[in-house]
Amino acid sequence: MLDVPLLIGGKSCPARDGRAFERCNPVTGEVVSRVAAATLEDADAAVAAAQAAFPVWAALAPNERRTRLLAAAELMQARASEFIEAAGETGAMANWYGFNVKLAAGMLREAASMTTQINGEVIPSDVPGSFAMALRQPCGVILGIAPWNAPVILATRALAMPLACGNTVVLKASELSPAVHRLIGQVLQDAGLGDGVVNVISNAPVDAPAIVERLIANPAVRRVNFTGSTHVGRIVAELAARHLKPALLELGGKAPFLVLDDADLDAAVDAAAFGAYFNQGQICMSTERLIVDSKVADAFIDKLAAKIATLRAGHPQADDSVLGSLVDASAGVRIKALIDDAVGKGARLVVGGQVEDSIMQPTLLDGVTPSMRLYREESFGPVAVLLRGDGDEALLSLANDSEFGLSAAIFSRDTGRALALAQRVESGICHINGPTVHDEAQMPFGGVKSSGYGSFGGKASIEQFTQLRWITLQNGPRHYPI
Repeated sequence: MLDVPLLIGGKSCPARDGRAFERCNPVTGEVVSRVAAATLEDADAAVAAAQAAFPVWAALAPNERRTRLLAAAELMQARASEFIEAAGETGAMANWYGFNVKLAAGMLREAASMTTQINGEVIPSDVPGSFAMALRQPCGVILGIAPWNAPVILATRALAMPLACGNTVVLKASELSPAVHRLIGQVLQDAGLGDGVVNVISNAPVDAPAIVERLIANPAVRRVNFTGSTHVGRIVAELAARHLKPALLELGGKAPFLVLDDADLDAAVDAAAFGAYFNQGQICMSTERLIVDSKVADAFIDKLAAKIATLRAGHPQADDSVLGSLVDASAGVRIKALIDDAVGKGARLVVGGQVEDSIMQPTLLDGVTPSMRLYREESFGPVAVLLRGDGDEALLSLANDSEFGLSAAIFSRDTGRALALAQRVESGICHINGPTVHDEAQMPFGGVKSSGYGSFGGKASIEQFTQLRWITLQNGPRHYPI
């Protein structure tokens, strides 16, 4: 069992009132981590520690910040086994956590490269003798709220670019992956960023609303970033707006995967299976809607069903398991209800649908219609539905018939045709002849519609985590009207 204290001002500490909660393995029921349950006063202390550390961190030369972030990236990769050891919190496969560490280390390296790219500009002024500048400067304390499903990637993303821009951070850990999120904080602390530069708060599930509201309301917190469900994202956005604080939100998705009539079906099947079922479909970019031209739909579904038959879900440590567990048994109950609703209203269960506690087999349905919940609701599980359309315009209409707009994919041998279509898909991300699940540290990552607003990643996120200021220098006398 992993002991998970708070990280405040560079020190490991229990909650002030001594409370803790336990996170259990969803497959075995064994306790994986015993976690400090922060009080409101602990949340205040974490922000105070970040505020105290801000002047020194912000004043560091950019190459010094770069050096420390690069050291953190190296240390994160060196401690990959510790992150994998904590995979039992979510029931994920070891390879998923290994991939998480690799990409998260890359995010730290990319952030390190950005420390000298935070540029301003000189703007011509109409006032004689006035030298006018637009400067980007650190904001102060940034609050990052990260989810459990890609725990190393998304928690690292919540703090990497804020740190590169000269801010200090409070990370609110997920209640479902607290040990992993706390370990990220420890890695950054051990890498020498400095006491209070990164602080990590964990809380009991019942306390989450109060802790989040307290953190956002704190006057020292100047920016908020949140990755998670659209439902919770709306709450975070409302709280941030109430306190006049900008928020960067990366929320839910129901990614469309368009297969045009000239597509390479074998390549499309491989990408669809990966996008729909990797990490049990518990990725914001997961392929949920397979939108296929009617001319090739039957051939596509036959090939995909054969592929799915090779993807067995089971205990993450079993030799024959390709896929692991859902985050908990309640997720299986929720997803099974969506499947039952669709089948009860006439959809055809092509393959899968079996659920045993937190283990769910990959599932494919055909004949899903707008009257079924699965047509619109995000399953966040190993479920894909096939929707048929006649021609590109029909496929595009189906793709855009969703409140979500995070990731999308289009498969076609005619890349010009696909590119023209991609520019009309209502999503923040669209891949041609590639899966909906894809991320790179330097790319602008964000959605539209109910998938949120703003972008993480490289240069795109500098705007999110700096304050643009107008500064003038008057050379010589100036005329005034009075």
